[in-house]
Amino acid sequence: MKTKKLINAGADAVDEMLQGVLAAHPEHLYAVDSMPRAIIARNGPRKGKVGLVIGGGSGHEPTFLGYVGKGLADAAAIGNVFASPPPDPIMACAMAVDGGVGVLFMYGNYAGDVMNFDMAAEMLALDDIAVRTVLTTDDVASAPADQQDRRRGVAGNVFIFKAAGAACDLLYSFDEAERAARHANARTYTMGVALSPCSLPQTLKPNFQIGEEEMEIGMGIHGEPGVARGPLKTADVVTDELMDNLLREMKAERGDRVAVLVNSLGSTPMMELYIMMRRVKARLDGAGLVIHTSLVGNYCTSLEMAGASITLMHLDDELQRLIDHPCDCAMFRR
Repeated sequence: MKTKKLINAGADAVDEMLQGVLAAHPEHLYAVDSMPRAIIARNGPRKGKVGLVIGGGSGHEPTFLGYVGKGLADAAAIGNVFASPPPDPIMACAMAVDGGVGVLFMYGNYAGDVMNFDMAAEMLALDDIAVRTVLTTDDVASAPADQQDRRRGVAGNVFIFKAAGAACDLLYSFDEAERAARHANARTYTMGVALSPCSLPQTLKPNFQIGEEEMEIGMGIHGEPGVARGPLKTADVVTDELMDNLLREMKAERGDRVAVLVNSLGSTPMMELYIMMRRVKARLDGAGLVIHTSLVGNYCTSLEMAGASITLMHLDDELQRLIDHPCDCAMFRR
């Protein structure tokens, strides 16, 4: 059975979306001339500031382009749906935001992204643009704790990019901006549950199969296999299962502060997210942890997939300052 989408041609969906984004947010964003997949912040990039370039495949909106703006990312390189951007728009982004003190690349830990961003970094070095890379690896379901370098980057990107963008905006040195980005990633933990599949604009067919009464814990944002599939459970039971894993990983002490994100994977409505948030708060209260800030809504999606993820960032004084630092993006403001 084919799915229904409000698109024209599937092959044109990404470029037409980008045209719509630029039409809606001209005060925040523009595209590099002749490079429509290189999206740049109107404000933010400047001399003496570390440039922050993020990016990845389309279909996760508002990740990535929604987090381009003053105080957060300076640019985003955009790929096809669930596919890495090629090196050319990545290079265009870096050149547009280079302030003379280095450019930081940040993106999820996926093989295609690693290959293309690394190729771009090598070519930029020939133009004397220094690039360093910090991969996001917050998905605790994707590899064991002792193999964090194999983990995927998912909705925790929101907090990790936010902290790194603030560090760059505060004119941290290149070394310190990289350190802050790695520190943010190391203290961010995400786990999700999928209830139904999404479909690509080109195929209009579900990208995986799951029973009407089933759920899958730990599924990735491209439909990568999770850690357990079984009967659909109640919101509290599912939230408890996710929180058990996150709290076990985080190893926080009573009185510690956290930032919380309850994220829809696309079609799960706010009603259900707030039901989960209610249980998240109860679990954190029970653990003696303090919620410093919370986000609930669509922040890192997977087209129209039904399901949700929970992200915890284990705050310290520096991360709290970075998370609280003002930003003004097309789809995110603080």
